[in-house]
Amino acid sequence: MLSADCDNLIEIRDLHFAYGKRRVLEGLDLDIPKGKVVAILGASGCGKSTLLQLMGGALRPARGAVKVCGHEVHALDHDSLYRLRRQIGMMFQKGGLFSDLTVFENIAFPMREHTSLPEAVISDLVKMKLHAVGLRGALRLYPTELSGGMARRVALARAIALDPDLLIYDEPFAGLDPITLNVICNLIRTLNDSLGSTSVVVTYDVPEAVKLADYLYVMGNGRIVGHGPTQEMLDSQDPFVRQFLHAQPDGPVPFHFPARPIAEELELAPARELPRSIRAL
Repeated sequence: MLSADCDNLIEIRDLHFAYGKRRVLEGLDLDIPKGKVVAILGASGCGKSTLLQLMGGALRPARGAVKVCGHEVHALDHDSLYRLRRQIGMMFQKGGLFSDLTVFENIAFPMREHTSLPEAVISDLVKMKLHAVGLRGALRLYPTELSGGMARRVALARAIALDPDLLIYDEPFAGLDPITLNVICNLIRTLNDSLGSTSVVVTYDVPEAVKLADYLYVMGNGRIVGHGPTQEMLDSQDPFVRQFLHAQPDGPVPFHFPARPIAEELELAPARELPRSIRAL
């Protein structure tokens, strides 16, 4: 399904989504070109993971369209959606490993589910995937026996188990030590180029995204506030983009989640009568 003749593997137009009354995405537009590594950046809580769920058909938009190589995801029937998902590798934000299966069984699961390969071939493939992330020696361990960084590396190995056309990474660098982080970053780049696949990396880790990605999108206020080739984005003078990419403390990117003034929330006296430490909040 993903091999259709199209320049953009993913096209999103006027995408709206809300959790109850809380609006998360408001008219978002985005294109993911085939064969590229694209990073989607934004502060925590801006809707990055929600966007990924909409791409995979786990959520339905309130309005707008999500297309994967011309196929409108939320319009697909059950069987068509699952055929599409078989060609997408997903590294979940919290790993998503099966706690009652060993590391080996976790990696073997998609191979057994979606192929008819002999067990001997599956065994060799699992070991190769684990070797790529440096964990071949941990194949008999259970997820509860892994550190947080090790679990994320196993999750990466499972995401690449079937050499999918589209690889989606949700916060792949969180919880990794500096050496492992650099290895994983290089592995994502190498896999994308050697397999001819397309990679979408959702993260708030700007330094790694800049080293890895061909193209950057920056999310804010439920929309894409800036996008372009990596160096062009680093040179951007847009206040929102510049503040986020260069970690500047002051600018339009809010620190506080929307709320009433603290004095109203705590039923305190008017601000002029409050101690200076509380007024500063």
